Amino acid sequence: MNTSPSPARPRLLLVEDDPVSAAFLAEGAALLELDVQRAANVASARAAGRADRFDLLLIDAHLPDGPGEDVLMALREAGQDAPALAHTAAPDADLRQRLHAAGFSEVLCKPLPIAELHAALRRHLGAGTAPVWDDAAALAVLGGRPEQVAALRGMFLDELPGQRARIAAAVQRGDVTTIRDELHRLSASCGFVGATQLAAVVQRLRAAPTDAAVLGTLEAAIDVLLAQ
Repeated sequence: MNTSPSPARPRLLLVEDDPVSAAFLAEGAALLELDVQRAANVASARAAGRADRFDLLLIDAHLPDGPGEDVLMALREAGQDAPALAHTAAPDADLRQRLHAAGFSEVLCKPLPIAELHAALRRHLGAGTAPVWDDAAALAVLGGRPEQVAALRGMFLDELPGQRARIAAAVQRGDVTTIRDELHRLSASCGFVGATQLAAVVQRLRAAPTDAAVLGTLEAAIDVLLAQ
């Protein structure tokens, strides 16, 4: 029996005071199998920086108790040397210049598509993030035939918008039976084509089919696949 420990997931410190933005960014990062810790202001970010180590920092440029530059300075003083990304809804040139001068590697403009968020996270975390498609898993299921993997993925993507619509309609009706049936079909399809991120979200939703947060994550995971 293999008793070696599972590799630790990359850790992200997300600093954001707006609940909606924080939920979107946290759920989007979780799709890449990141361990996300949230902080809503400079003080809580400073406390998190003293208590834990992080692989990436994602910091709002405007917080209730100070600018993003102050957060980054406090985290650097606490010994955090991870790459830092800023996010802002007001990306004027002067602000971008200040943020880069303060040490941010990249400035993201909100609102941003989930695919753009993932691309930025991957740029600064590298191979530690979960792939959208697991080619090895799909090839193993389909007998090592890449042409069949490609064909089934095309069919899977064609069907995906309809599955999403049926799940959304069932949620509106409160029809848990239909939600579970659709998720069962979707789980099987994900396994055939190696849609690992989506499969993980589907499993979470099968355990809690009316959980609004997980439903939002499912929407985000589908958006990622359709954007490929």
